Amino acid sequence: MNSKKVVNMLEGPLLGPIFAFAFPLFITSVLQLAFNAVDIIVVGRYAGHAALAAVGSTGPVINLLVNIFMGISIGASVIMGQRVGAQDYKNAEETLHTSIAISILGGFLVLVLGIVTTGPILKLMATPDEVMPLAEEYLRIFYLGMPGFMVFNFGAALLRAVGDSKRPMYFLTISGIFNAICNLVLVIYFDMGVAGVAIATVISQYISGALVLMSLYKADGYMHLNFKKVRIVKDKAVGMLKIGLPAGFQGAMFSISNILIQSGINSFGPIPMAANTAAGNVEGFVYMGMNAVYQAALSFTSQNMGAKNYDRVKKIFWTCIGVVIFVGLVLGLSTYIFAGTILKLYNKEPEVIRYGVERLSVIGTTYFLCGIMDTMVGGLRGMGYSITPMIISLTAVCLLRVIWVQTIFQSIHTLKVLYLSYPITWVIAAIGNYINYLFAMKKLNKLKVIEM
Repeated sequence: MNSKKVVNMLEGPLLGPIFAFAFPLFITSVLQLAFNAVDIIVVGRYAGHAALAAVGSTGPVINLLVNIFMGISIGASVIMGQRVGAQDYKNAEETLHTSIAISILGGFLVLVLGIVTTGPILKLMATPDEVMPLAEEYLRIFYLGMPGFMVFNFGAALLRAVGDSKRPMYFLTISGIFNAICNLVLVIYFDMGVAGVAIATVISQYISGALVLMSLYKADGYMHLNFKKVRIVKDKAVGMLKIGLPAGFQGAMFSISNILIQSGINSFGPIPMAANTAAGNVEGFVYMGMNAVYQAALSFTSQNMGAKNYDRVKKIFWTCIGVVIFVGLVLGLSTYIFAGTILKLYNKEPEVIRYGVERLSVIGTTYFLCGIMDTMVGGLRGMGYSITPMIISLTAVCLLRVIWVQTIFQSIHTLKVLYLSYPITWVIAAIGNYINYLFAMKKLNKLKVIEM
């Protein structure tokens, strides 16, 4: 790998390298969301609030199927980081080829499952009749891009594991520009509505997947992709699944709880659904800023665990927590302060804006709590712990949200009460993961004494 393209995670100060690694990730995510925002803005402006509601309501459905394999990509990132940190380049090379094989297989599996389950899941979510045909149309086309989507995300995870967060940014920029252009042409010029947005997304997914494969093919050393070697090596796959499946299962369960919340939102009709879509997209910019710090915690921790730099692991954890609080507060409060102006970009209907501001008043102002929770989980996964964070998150977030929706929300049937389930469950999960971290550090300190 070209040393100019990677961040040194194993020595020196932490704050600068963490920002150097996280900033391209943040820009990548902002660009991705910006291009997605173009989709939503164009649909909202040119196809009406029903089409906007349809596109927005599909997010939890997509995540339900995608998150399992995205979790496995986290496992691939951790295993790659640990192998590189330990300078075990033979196993790093096998990790690369196994990851690409799993991404291709997973992409086609999600494609088939997605098309088959689209109708039943949308009905389960009590999607209004006005929105149902558009949401189905969007999803069935969207899933066709899953192989490209999976290849990009696994490839990007491998690049980030070795300290290269810049090239995924470049690749998404290129694919995002194509997405925006295709979107504008198909929706405005050809009047294709949600189908045009979905087709544009599929094209961009295959472009980003092709770019990451080309990058790995041209790389040298252990990061060189030889298509003849693309196969699933059992012990590498098992290692990825051991870390990644709990993470993926957790993501899937989050999606189920979010589907339940989306069902609650759907019960208020298309206008609150459209507002939720717009506000949720705005919140995405905050989340991706915090997620960049999560990715930094994961990558820095896994490499230093491989190199047995245990004292540095503790410093990484707390540095990342400090950074994510700062990022979450600055971005989250900004979304609320400028909510009215921002939401007008998506839809100018006063009722849509009013409902959107209501959501941001609860979630935007408290989103840093989600960042704390996620960054703790990133540090723990980098240390090799994946099952306990999953159990804590499933209990504190998913189960409590389900209970909240079935009890408190049923008694006080308002959107604000529904949204309050987010910050309350984030706090409880963060407390649980902090206790988990204390136990993990206790074991790490014992390991350090044994290896001295």
